[in-house]
Amino acid sequence: MEETGVKKLLVFITILALLALAACGNSETAGSNGTDGDPGNKGLKEVSIMLDWYPNAVHSYLYVAQEKGYFEDEGVKVDIQFPANPTDPLNLAASGKVTLGLYYQPDVIIARANEKVPVKSVASIVRSPLNHVVFMEDSPIQSPKDLEGKTVGYPGIPLNEALLQTMVENDGGDFSKVDMVDVGFELGSSIVSEKVDAVIGAYINHEVPVLKHKGYDTRYFNPVDYGVPAYNEIVLVTGDETWKKDKDAIQAFWRAAEKGYQFMKANPDEALNILLSNQDEANFPLVEEVEQESIDILLPKMEEDGAEFGSQSKASWEEVRDWMYDAGLIKSSPEVDDMIVDIEE
Repeated sequence: MEETGVKKLLVFITILALLALAACGNSETAGSNGTDGDPGNKGLKEVSIMLDWYPNAVHSYLYVAQEKGYFEDEGVKVDIQFPANPTDPLNLAASGKVTLGLYYQPDVIIARANEKVPVKSVASIVRSPLNHVVFMEDSPIQSPKDLEGKTVGYPGIPLNEALLQTMVENDGGDFSKVDMVDVGFELGSSIVSEKVDAVIGAYINHEVPVLKHKGYDTRYFNPVDYGVPAYNEIVLVTGDETWKKDKDAIQAFWRAAEKGYQFMKANPDEALNILLSNQDEANFPLVEEVEQESIDILLPKMEEDGAEFGSQSKASWEEVRDWMYDAGLIKSSPEVDDMIVDIEE
């Protein structure tokens, strides 16, 4: 072969090699920026959710969904946040500063009715009250009517007064004869120390198991057994504008959360271990025994009376709204369609 021909062949081979290297480089670059490579780096929609409190048993399904990759599978990257103030989950969701928040159905109705806060519920998390009237096991109290002439501690929240009034009067008692005392959130210690005869505002999935863990047995009354409608203790909320703007991302989040719940229901022990590994030990350390009992209490209330996890009933919202109006907790009766949406629509 002539020298010129050899040079041309070498140049041609060199060009091919460079093209091959460039192709490899482009392939690696595509993988690193998530367009065609590692699926773990694909472009995920960001969704933020603010818990109603520090991580505990009621949030287990979220941490399962995160740990098992269910959120990522649905194309969302979830940032789980904790509130600095009790009202943050509602207010920050309403203002669009977080995508979602966990809050309480009666408070959503109050916010909408009294303050026109642009917030709505997209899913039910706990379908009936966790807030019960709690008292020591050896107490002579047998029904709400027996609270006449007794002292009942509560955390200064008007909803608790309305709950107790309905319960006492439904049982044939005179609520004016019940002495209500604001004990803040020292609910468990108030009944143990006999500062009060009973408390309302205590949660059967937290205060009750905590007292049991400390060696104190209790009894309690469920508000639903004494005239209070079965309000949703915890719902998932978002802002009106956020729902319009980020509906697809919220629906993707919910599909993953449902998978997390189904795993939690089928594998409560593993779900508990995942929760414990995500606890905030500095601010709210968890006791395994307490959280285990809490999960046992919560699971039946997350799919009560055959209703699917997350589903919402217009009739239930109307009943709760009307009870709150009659109790003087709200000044108007907002339309249910303004307060809830069907997340699976």
